[in-house]
Amino acid sequence: LLQASVENQWQSFVDSAVDVSLLPNDVLEALPKVWACSDFVMHACVRFPDLFMELALSGDLLNSYTDDHYKKSIVSDLKQNDEEALSKQLRLFRRREMLRIVWRDIAGWAELTETTCDLSCMAEACIDYALSNLYQWQCHDLGIPVNEEGQAQQFVVLGMGKLGAWELNVSSDIDLIFVYPEDGYVKDGAKELTNSEFFTRLGKKLIQSLDQQTADGFVFRVDMRLRPFGKGGPLVSSFNGFENYYLVHGRSWERYAMVKVRVVAGDYEQGEELLSILRPFVYRRYLDYGAYESLRELKEMIKQEVKRKGMKNNIKLGAGGIREVEFIAQVFQLIRGGRDTDLQERRVLIVLDLLAGKNLLPDYVVNELKQAYVFLRNTEHRIQEYQDRQTHDLPEDEIDRARLALGMGFENWSLFLIELNKHRENIEEIGRASCRERV
Repeated sequence: LLQASVENQWQSFVDSAVDVSLLPNDVLEALPKVWACSDFVMHACVRFPDLFMELALSGDLLNSYTDDHYKKSIVSDLKQNDEEALSKQLRLFRRREMLRIVWRDIAGWAELTETTCDLSCMAEACIDYALSNLYQWQCHDLGIPVNEEGQAQQFVVLGMGKLGAWELNVSSDIDLIFVYPEDGYVKDGAKELTNSEFFTRLGKKLIQSLDQQTADGFVFRVDMRLRPFGKGGPLVSSFNGFENYYLVHGRSWERYAMVKVRVVAGDYEQGEELLSILRPFVYRRYLDYGAYESLRELKEMIKQEVKRKGMKNNIKLGAGGIREVEFIAQVFQLIRGGRDTDLQERRVLIVLDLLAGKNLLPDYVVNELKQAYVFLRNTEHRIQEYQDRQTHDLPEDEIDRARLALGMGFENWSLFLIELNKHRENIEEIGRASCRERV
């Protein structure tokens, strides 16, 4: 069935009048597997054959990008206040780059770290580019937000979770927090506005530019629930308000979330100053064993929720899943990161290497965790790459299982499942051991 589907779509692609003889041999050889594993890629190639040919012939499909490629390539001239054109440009940019990223991932041309970094850098470029244009246009329409000394105030966007750690998955939400340096009023505007009102309007426009579903799709789903007081709190915060929230109301799970935070758009310099102020909230100067108990309680809450919802086949939250590897790594960070600043690292795989190098975990344990993490993340990507859909559940349909096994390099589902279960059991055992001992 997979073969028949690919052959039918290939005929449609050939009938689109593109010259398939121009395609590089590497692309032609990878095509059957990539199309079989991803309806998203297959249909994008058939619907937009010129886009696919441009990607293949430009060399972008075959080659890795530099970290600054996305920010350089997204720039173009837009007319004043043309939010519709901005929205369209972002979505076409996303379509092209997602086609490239998913293809390279399934074809085996990109390692996990390249795939997650590309996804994260693309997201950052889209957020920063959209914000830059929207801020300029809103200043033109409403005036410039300034502090009491008359200094212009910029917006800062903080990326949380996997975006903050350059670990985005193929169909991930982006968790954002919006902040601005100082309160004040908008200068030279026709209508009197506070900085809070100005930046709230800007934040809503930024979300819409990324999240709204249009005829061209969407860019990224935006999740704002990690902001102070959650979805019941204000959309934007001043630096003072943000700092005060964590000093007075900050909870243990919010310390955990702040391990991965970084500036992803706007005024990077001032954003870094804010994060340096918050660092003592995240990383205590003493060996903080209280963090261990808090994380264990959080882990138990997630475990009970997974059990209640029957999510044992969820490779992110289920037993021996992705989240458990993250817990193991980050408990060391929260306990020891105040004294050992090397551990103030966002990326899980690098943290695990540090734990081995510092003799905090045995080499064989770290190797097992890394192998399991990479296997699970690649599995997560194959599941999501099928239809560019956010899911972490193993498929139940026989054809979807065959597709996943093929994408992961196994002859059949049974062989894949044996390897998957081995990794999940290793994670569970290491997790149980970490609960018995203080790290």
